[in-house]
Amino acid sequence: MKSKKQGGKPASSKPKHLLQQLARTPEKLFSSAFRNQYGALCFRYKGDEGEIEILVITSRESGRWIVPKGWPMKGKEPHEAAAIEAWEEAGVRGKVRKVPFGRYTYLKELPDGKVAPCVVDMFQIEVKEVGAEFKERGQRRIDWVSPDEAARRVREIELKSLLVNFKPQRK
Repeated sequence: MKSKKQGGKPASSKPKHLLQQLARTPEKLFSSAFRNQYGALCFRYKGDEGEIEILVITSRESGRWIVPKGWPMKGKEPHEAAAIEAWEEAGVRGKVRKVPFGRYTYLKELPDGKVAPCVVDMFQIEVKEVGAEFKERGQRRIDWVSPDEAARRVREIELKSLLVNFKPQRK
């Protein structure tokens, strides 16, 4: 007999957390090479004292807090792909640095249930424009927060470190 969750719905037999899944099938983690993604740390200056705010968004599937990121795009440089992701996912544009300032790793669960270990090269974008209409509008929550608050919200430890220690680089 299936166990019941509160509210009378059957409990799922699928583990709730990615790490629980990996513990049951560790070969999934090492079955493929790390995949590259490009992320955007979008920031803007707050006031005249050099304080910044960082953009965080929610993922479409789980609603957890993340930064804009995505897969490489044919014909686009990594920094260009990061900028496109920032526009499509959060409706922001700005001055993009061409050199990544850091990277972090995480485990991405793919639609087929497999796990892809990913390395995300992070590019800073000083936001100059916030658009009202963009591709994923209404599919995500968007918030501007302090670096400490951004680090508190995201799950990935290496990303937390990048956010809390972020200092905008000038060209």
